[in-house]
Order: sequence, then structure tokens, then C-alpha cells
Amino acid sequence: MDRLQLMQIFTRVVEMHSFSRASESLSLPPSRVTRAIKELETFLGVRLLQRTTRHLSLTSDGTLYYDHCRRLLGEIEAVEASFPGSAGRPRGRLRIDMTLSLARLVLLPCIKDFQSRFPEVELTLTMSDRIIELVQEGIDCAIRAGTPEDSPTLVAKRIGAFDWVTCASTEYLEEHGVPEVLEDLANFEAVGYLSSRTARTLDWHYVVDGEDRFIRMRERLIVNDTDAYVACALEGLGFIRAPSYMVMQHLRTGRLRAVLTDYSAPAYPLSIVYPQNRHLSPTVRAFVDWASEMMMESESHWRLESLDSSGTPRSRSGRTHHG
Repeated sequence: MDRLQLMQIFTRVVEMHSFSRASESLSLPPSRVTRAIKELETFLGVRLLQRTTRHLSLTSDGTLYYDHCRRLLGEIEAVEASFPGSAGRPRGRLRIDMTLSLARLVLLPCIKDFQSRFPEVELTLTMSDRIIELVQEGIDCAIRAGTPEDSPTLVAKRIGAFDWVTCASTEYLEEHGVPEVLEDLANFEAVGYLSSRTARTLDWHYVVDGEDRFIRMRERLIVNDTDAYVACALEGLGFIRAPSYMVMQHLRTGRLRAVLTDYSAPAYPLSIVYPQNRHLSPTVRAFVDWASEMMMESESHWRLESLDSSGTPRSRSGRTHHG
């Protein structure tokens, strides 16, 4: 097996934290991956990996060699990508992670366009809302809401933003009334959303006269799934405060109605996060650029500017749309 292929197999084993997952992602038999690591260790005369039945870790020599492998392979990939031949085309398997709601409501309705533009790319989409280790879990990039934490190993590129919408079902508002000011929320119930990151329900954040206001609603029902959260509002179980992209379709049909639209809240950024590499692969770059373009086209339909003062979505011509 040539040296370059041995380096590629070694880096994939390290990044996947698994021989079996590396063999699957490279479409190689597990025995070939195991043989490649042994061959590399024999050639170098050092142990690169510490292996037990449950754990895989780098030795100090392995860490040094892995860093050099990543740099050399990245430079080779960048040189190949600078030429117009097949090496510079987006191709191969691309692994992307995002929340289920983003996938279902934003990405999947547009993904056919990406596939038609880049037919040689095979996509694997995973849906989660937890903190993931991109390199260790073999994820090429992730789309996340909120301000990403600073990281020396990751790059975060903002690709869009959404507003928070305070809303309830039309039936709930007809029965319980409509809040006119923030203080009125104390007279109503909300459905609580349990954050997987903080293990507590979310405060409702508004900005009044330039100052932040955080409100805790009375909650008799708490869920930890975004689809269930919106479903509770549709069933008239209380107010929710949800990302605009999750509820805009229900606002357009009239099943939900936005309230307190005169009270602003900071727009929530959407970012695409990927491992830091001096030379970004053509495949990852193609997806990053496409996602940025797709979000730019979609974002105007989510923002609160598309609602009139009564919380009803305007049509694209500017006229109010009634579901």
C-alpha cells in the first residue's frame, strides 16, 4: 500500500475514533484498515495508536504524525483542486449535522438543488441538537443556531438569521385574550421548552428601549422536542416563543397568530461550522457556499418584517395574506 494511502487511512481512523467507522467511510474492508495501521507503525518504528476493546487514543508520536499528515494531505488536496480536472470537483461523501427542525423545514425542501448542481457528492444528514465533536464523530460540517463558541480547531461562518416569534393558536387567543404589553404575559400560560444544553426551560428575551428583558412564563407543560413544542401551540395549550422558520407556515394558514410584534428581540444567527483547515476541500466549500446562498434566499420569508402589526404574514407583493 502506498504511503499516501496509509496516511489517509491513519487520519480517518483518528478522526472517526474507530477502525470500523473508518473502514465504512472509506469503503474498505476492516482487515485492510487494520493492516494499513500495522504497516505504517512498522515502517515508522513507533506505536501511533493505543488500542483497547473500548478505547482508541493517539500516542505522543501518533499526535505528532497526525498533525503532519493533516497538513500534508490538505496541501495535496489544495494543489489538486487548483487544476480544472476531476480532482477539483466536489465529489465523495459529505457528512452534515443539524437540528431536525432545520433539516425538515429549511434544508430538505432545497436539497434537490444541491444534488443537481453537484451530482458526484453523496450526502449523509444527521439530526441532533447536542454539542458534537465534528472531527471525532466524522462530521464534515454542522449548521447551528446561536453564537458559536470560540474554538481554535473550528471555523464558524454566519449564513443567516431568524427572529423569535411569540405566538399561540387562534382558538387559544379567542378564549383567553391577547396580550398587549409584555407585562400581560403574566396572565397567561406557556408551553415550556427544555433545552438539551442547559437542562432548563428557556427564558423569553426581549429588548425594550435598548435594554434586555428576560421573562419567565408560567408553564404547566414542558417538552424537549421542537415539533412537539409547535404541536402544543397548535393544540391551544398555551403560548410558545419559537424560531420564525418553525411557525411561519402556521402563521400563513392562520392556525397560529403572532403577538407582541412591536417588541423586538435580537435576531438569532445561523452558522455553518467546520473543522479548521488551511485548505478547505472543494466538497465542503461547495456546500458552505450553497448553504449561504440558500439561506439568503429563504431568510426574507421567515423574518418578522414579513408580518403586519396584527401578526399576520404579508404576501410577497406587500399585501396582507389571510390564511
